[in-house]
Amino acid sequence: QVRVVESGGGSVQAGGSLTLSCAASGSVFSINAMGWYRQAPGKQRNLVANIISDDRTNYVDSVKGRFTISRDNAKNTVYLQMNSLKPEDTAVYYCNVRSTVVRGTKLEPFESWGQGTQVTVSS
Repeated sequence: QVRVVESGGGSVQAGGSLTLSCAASGSVFSINAMGWYRQAPGKQRNLVANIISDDRTNYVDSVKGRFTISRDNAKNTVYLQMNSLKPEDTAVYYCNVRSTVVRGTKLEPFESWGQGTQVTVSS
């Protein structure tokens, strides 16, 4: 199994910055993608940004130019640097890790989620 532990988050005023971190641990063959989703009250959980194995990144349009996702492969850790935060960024942020694990003689996909961390941006 792949365990995911998040850190960071908190409360900040509009225009401020926060950094989220997410570390993956466990027995994995490979980590294929790491990313961040967010869920505001009463809304669906949606992708914010992710980074895949060849370091390609994807961002939702609303955070482009403000958020930066990066990855430390040696530490199996992904970071989300959030600048110029807006009240509409307020949500619970979840780390997502897509990996390949060994099960017996087979390689199988595995998806892990963090417990979520609250980000609150006040106006």
